[in-house]
Amino acid sequence: MRITDIQAFLLSCPMPEPISLAFYGGVRTIYKRDALFVRITTDAGITGFGPGAASETVAETINSTLRELLIGEDLDDPDGIQQKVDALGSSVAVAFGAINVALYDIRGKAAGCPVYELLGGKVQDSVRLYGSAGMYQTAEEYAAEAKIVVDQKGFTAYKYRPALGPEEDLRTVHLMREAVGPDIGLCLDAHGWFRMGDRSYTPELVEQMANDIADLGITWLEEPLPPEDRDAYGELRRKRIVPIAAGEHETSHEGFMKLIEGGCVDVVQADVPHHGGLDSVKAIIAACQEHGLEFAFHNWGTELETIADAHVGACFPRATAAWLEYPWYAHRGQPVMYPFPLADEILSEPLVIEGGELIMPKTPGLGVEVNEGVIKKYPYIKGAWSIFEIDSPRQTLHLSGDHALVWDAGK
Repeated sequence: MRITDIQAFLLSCPMPEPISLAFYGGVRTIYKRDALFVRITTDAGITGFGPGAASETVAETINSTLRELLIGEDLDDPDGIQQKVDALGSSVAVAFGAINVALYDIRGKAAGCPVYELLGGKVQDSVRLYGSAGMYQTAEEYAAEAKIVVDQKGFTAYKYRPALGPEEDLRTVHLMREAVGPDIGLCLDAHGWFRMGDRSYTPELVEQMANDIADLGITWLEEPLPPEDRDAYGELRRKRIVPIAAGEHETSHEGFMKLIEGGCVDVVQADVPHHGGLDSVKAIIAACQEHGLEFAFHNWGTELETIADAHVGACFPRATAAWLEYPWYAHRGQPVMYPFPLADEILSEPLVIEGGELIMPKTPGLGVEVNEGVIKKYPYIKGAWSIFEIDSPRQTLHLSGDHALVWDAGK
């Protein structure tokens, strides 16, 4: 069975109106959400799909370099395909992630088995989810949202993004704990703490904040320091104040191994679309298992991304593959975060979620049907989906859909 065509589709779901969110040191404006998926066709009439990092660079790499390289290749020789891609160097690794998933989807459909069987077999029939929302609002609004989100699907943990200043961030955690009770996990995604210009939290303040919330049952404190400063992460983690999580902004397997082998974190985070595909993330999770660390999927996109992550997560015990992020969007009928209907519409049928768990499908391939109608409905809109305007020093940070890339400063 050979590849006859490869095509990446870059999509945009605009906000009804730009959403401006004030934080400690500036304003973040959200204009749209982007998504990308790949469709691969074969001479056997089997089509496969895979989610990818939603950036123009990734789409162009897939539709030119990787398409030209892989058309005509034999799907029965996955090692040969990987060798040809590896020969191009690390610059195509993120883009190949989407193709990697689509090839597994095809192989699973051809063999009549779910993708997880091709990855070694599932050891979890369902993958535990945590509800994720919470972007730059008042402490009271965070607490109300936390209660709304965890009540939706039986989630046992909630993640939000604090950046209100030390006193308000601390008050937010107290109010959220009161709102959700003692048994719901709270995950603090502090990725904004080092992006607030002159108001960015120093390592000393981060340590103080960790101590201040240590008795509130924190599941993890995520990216409280610049991702490249692994030494600082290791120093903070060795103090055993609260569990520390990071990994979203790693850009290579070597980077993940430094994070894991260096004792920098308690919880390692990656996702299939942004970190090289199913094989790449499987290797990361296996390293976590070897070193006794938890792995939690970063997952901030569509349902196609969610199911791709779940297939590899289900192949590891829950002691290792502990959590899968499940973003909760306003289009589902609750006053949380913002709408992103494309996230659901990309699949013809919703994923099965029961008791805060994603039930793994038993049908071949990824076990889902992609709705290609989204290609026409959500044409791509150029430009960053989100912009941070920092007060001091004055600067603007542009965020693309590729979370693994460093944010761009400029016009």
